[in-house]
Amino acid sequence: MARVSEEELQSLAAELSEKLRARGWMLATAESCTGGWVGHLLTALPGSSGWYERGFITYANAAKVEMLGVPEALLATHGAVSEETAMAMAAGALKHSHAQAALAISGIAGPGGGTPQKPVGLVCYGWALADGTVLSSTCRLDGDREEIRSRAVAAALRGLIELLG
Repeated sequence: MARVSEEELQSLAAELSEKLRARGWMLATAESCTGGWVGHLLTALPGSSGWYERGFITYANAAKVEMLGVPEALLATHGAVSEETAMAMAAGALKHSHAQAALAISGIAGPGGGTPQKPVGLVCYGWALADGTVLSSTCRLDGDREEIRSRAVAAALRGLIELLG
């Protein structure tokens, strides 16, 4: 399976920007395995400063704790790649920003790093809204590192688009 096309990613980013602008909301992102790809994609859109507030790239567990307030005990119990951590990342992005919506991505993009319990391609997402809504999802993506990362970006954007209705 191929990487998600740049055109599709740009289309999803534009759709999300419309939903955020319609509400007058700002977005914060918390990325791990995608390393800022969502933030890069969103800030490529003209006028993104009107709806994109900030992004956190928290690749290491220490960064998740320090920048987002993810509890060390949660990481020790569930691991960085878990819905619990993704939800805590999204909630932390809201808490440590002025945004009303947040998305988070944590996963194993490979080619190494997987285990039988958490294989390469496992990606967890978190979405949080200022009204207290916090949702999560997990999926298993196939492909090489870039294919997994591009699909993770697309899935995170689609999830927030759906949540915003």
